[in-house]
Amino acid sequence: MRLRVLAVPNSKASEVVGWEDDPRVGRVLRVKIAAPPVDGKANAALREFLAGYLRIPKSKVSLDHGDSSRIKTFVLPDNTDLRLP
Repeated sequence: MRLRVLAVPNSKASEVVGWEDDPRVGRVLRVKIAAPPVDGKANAALREFLAGYLRIPKSKVSLDHGDSSRIKTFVLPDNTDLRLP
């Protein structure tokens, strides 16, 4: 399954804000990440944060599209539960 994420780097803390409708791509999950967008640090932190938040191994979370964009597409296992707590 694919998950579109709107990343907000350089935030005070890493947290999931919630689902939003983005006029460019449709429904996205807004996630604040404390890491800076330098040398892929924010992408790595976002991947690790999503894995922990969704309770899946980080080896099962891969960035498919949007390496240098705020809107990123991640590939997750098909049975991943995306309901927010």
